[in-house]
Amino acid sequence: MNKTEHEKNQKAIINRMAKIIGHTKSVKTMVEDGRDCSEVLIQLSAVKAAINNTGKEVLKLYLQECLQDAVENSNPEKLRELNRIIETFMK
Repeated sequence: MNKTEHEKNQKAIINRMAKIIGHTKSVKTMVEDGRDCSEVLIQLSAVKAAINNTGKEVLKLYLQECLQDAVENSNPEKLRELNRIIETFMK
């Protein structure tokens, strides 16, 4: 992955995170305003999905970079690291 692609992907992740932060602030306001629990739960579900989807995108990028390095440099440690990251993310 070249530097331009990396920067583009990084910006996309940052934008996703900004939206998630805005959404969580909205949920906080809903709770403060005493909104119905079912509405809050629906919004929390949307936040959780957004976080999971962002995590998947970060994992995909990491896979690209890590696998490329592992293959190009015959680096088995990178593959072990990759397995640890996947295990952590999937918990």
